[in-house]
Amino acid sequence: MTLADMVPGQRGIISGFAQDDPFTQRLMQLGLIEGADIEVVRCAPTGDPIEVRVLGYALSLRRVEAALIRVAQAP
Repeated sequence: MTLADMVPGQRGIISGFAQDDPFTQRLMQLGLIEGADIEVVRCAPTGDPIEVRVLGYALSLRRVEAALIRVAQAP
């Protein structure tokens, strides 16, 4: 599943990325790294962007960006 597939309140663990490019590197610099816990906090009324919580801070991403992030369900 990808981060874009998740709904508000759902938690997961980042398991990887769909591609390896400069944008993915930027996401990793923001704390979106493999093994990090991530939670979808809320979505805008139109569904884009989505707000996530990772490493104790909030981050907003567009759905196309969130679709690049693979997530495993949290245990």
